[in-house]
Amino acid sequence: MYELRIPRARVACLIGKKGETKRLIERSTKTRLRVSSEGDVQIDGEGYNGYICETVVKAVGRGFNPLVALQLLQENYALEIIEIKDVAGNKPHKLTRIRSRLIGERGKARRIIERLTRCHVCVYGKTVSIIGEYEPLNVAFRGLQKLLHGSPHGHVYGFLEREMRKVRIPH
Repeated sequence: MYELRIPRARVACLIGKKGETKRLIERSTKTRLRVSSEGDVQIDGEGYNGYICETVVKAVGRGFNPLVALQLLQENYALEIIEIKDVAGNKPHKLTRIRSRLIGERGKARRIIERLTRCHVCVYGKTVSIIGEYEPLNVAFRGLQKLLHGSPHGHVYGFLEREMRKVRIPH
């Protein structure tokens, strides 16, 4: 059995309309979910199925659409979570500034990173999370780390373009 907590604001998204999303996750991972209104989640599942369900629930808790989170069922996909507070510390103004850098004006920076790396990026609370195939996810992770530490957007985009040319993804 796995236990974790997701933000209360994400509980409705995890459950879905009339429990549809919860049932989809349970069917897809061959597990059972118990979700409290406070955000406590218990997962009844064996081995890999329980682990992968935990990862999907974590992704939903970090702001991803459940259908995007279910991509984690594919064996070459992974979730990476970066704590923004590790860079910003406990300074709210610095956290807000860094979050703004990651998202960009009207989401432009986030969309460019997603397009260049073919990964999904979500900035939620004090974290930035990535879902994608292993190699592109690693490239996106390194690019986001550069942005977190203050590199100019243009330099990061150039880095992402160069690194993605080296990545081989079978389709």
